[in-house]
Amino acid sequence: MSATAQGPGAGHPTVTTSVPARLDRLPWSRWHWMIVIGLGTVWILDGLEVTVVGNIASRLSEDGSGLAITDAQVTGIGAALYVAGACVGALFFGWLTDRFGRKKLFLVTLAVYLAATAMTALSFSAWWFFLFRFFTGFGIGGEYAAINSAIDELIPSKYRGRVDLIINGSYWLGAVGGALLSVVALNTDIFPKDLGWRLTFALGVVLGLVILLVRRHVPESPRWMFIHGKEEGAEELVTDVERGIEREKGRPLPEPRGAITIEQRGGIGFLEIARTLFRAYPKRAVLGFALFIGQAFLYNAITFGFSSILVKFFDVPSGSTGYFFAVVAFGNFLGPLLLGKLFDTVGRRKMIAGTYVLSGILLFATAWLFDRGSLNATTMTACWCVVLFFASAGASSAYLTVSEIFPMETRAMAIAFFYAIGTAAGGISGPLVFSGLTSSGVVGDAVLAFSVGAALMTVAGVVAAFLAVDAEGKSLEEIATPLSAKPSTPTEGGAGTHTPPGAPAG
Repeated sequence: MSATAQGPGAGHPTVTTSVPARLDRLPWSRWHWMIVIGLGTVWILDGLEVTVVGNIASRLSEDGSGLAITDAQVTGIGAALYVAGACVGALFFGWLTDRFGRKKLFLVTLAVYLAATAMTALSFSAWWFFLFRFFTGFGIGGEYAAINSAIDELIPSKYRGRVDLIINGSYWLGAVGGALLSVVALNTDIFPKDLGWRLTFALGVVLGLVILLVRRHVPESPRWMFIHGKEEGAEELVTDVERGIEREKGRPLPEPRGAITIEQRGGIGFLEIARTLFRAYPKRAVLGFALFIGQAFLYNAITFGFSSILVKFFDVPSGSTGYFFAVVAFGNFLGPLLLGKLFDTVGRRKMIAGTYVLSGILLFATAWLFDRGSLNATTMTACWCVVLFFASAGASSAYLTVSEIFPMETRAMAIAFFYAIGTAAGGISGPLVFSGLTSSGVVGDAVLAFSVGAALMTVAGVVAAFLAVDAEGKSLEEIATPLSAKPSTPTEGGAGTHTPPGAPAG
């Protein structure tokens, strides 16, 4: 229940509510599955998008494809523009998500993605292809902020870690589909050279429309609602969910433990967001940067460049690279799926640090074997499977981390900010550096590219060992006190405490 009163001074009303505690004590139910399916399936689209482009790069550069474009332009410029669009979209839509709500924005961002993907399928020149790769990324970037915010605010604290990791890891199911789809699309016995690759993008539009229909039923975040003056709607929504779950389980729910009093407010400015992130939570800000830069460089470089490596160094036909990548992608999905629960039981700090460092060490070993000439296409793929099994869980935990360790009013913008800055540093430079080194066909250059990715992952893991937050099983309000809470100033590492305004941050 909630009680509302007029706040002092500024005239903003205050509300005392137990909505967060009521959401966190819910058992897993059909309602939660609806959220997972409605929000998580877009990651499958993202994986389909990126993988298709990586696997059709060699075909697009061939005569008769319908585009005057080179392999390096697709995996370098095209990939970098896609990531740049995602960074800009994350910041733009992240700000709107915190201001206007999660539900409105995760519908808008999916619509942007659908329109841009359809336009990509109609590409008639390189500039058109590059332009709509940017806008496809623009829509996907907005998805990251809106969806991760909604997931963390709707999923009970007991399950938040594993669910967030598995949903982000579902990207790789799309990658499997994209890899296998590219095999069919690139088969000239089935489709002409200038048609098959277009149909892969068109399929993404069809899948996106289906997801849009499902997503309409996903509710707004009650946590966002009660802060933005919609406490009655939040109470009604949570009450309806509780009644449905009680009917499903056949027993009454336990009483919620704890309530929070907040001062309702509208949007939050960029200056206050920056001040919160860097003055109140400086260590957490460093952690977010480290995790995102490491995983962004590794994954964007490998995802966009894997096909070219197989073609250049192992003479794999361009139409067959999808089989190899499908195996790697499935290994990536298994990482979050099998390791996700450990982030809620063993703990965030140990698992984040462990997955980052171990994947970095294994990637160094892969580079060493590649340099010695000990690998062929099959064994190289096997090595990548092992490396990325751990790296995928670590990379997914980066999104989990930045979405749960900052105050709720800044959540979407924090996700967007760290995604944009970290991905700009690692995700734009990764494909450009990787394609530049691997396109030479010199083994030593490719080894250097592998080693850079390995080093960044290892360093990020070491940072996590010291700075990661033990957030497992804790409510979001306990991990980072909302700025609107009375009193409102959070402290670094002081999760769950309400310190006086002006208290120093650690």
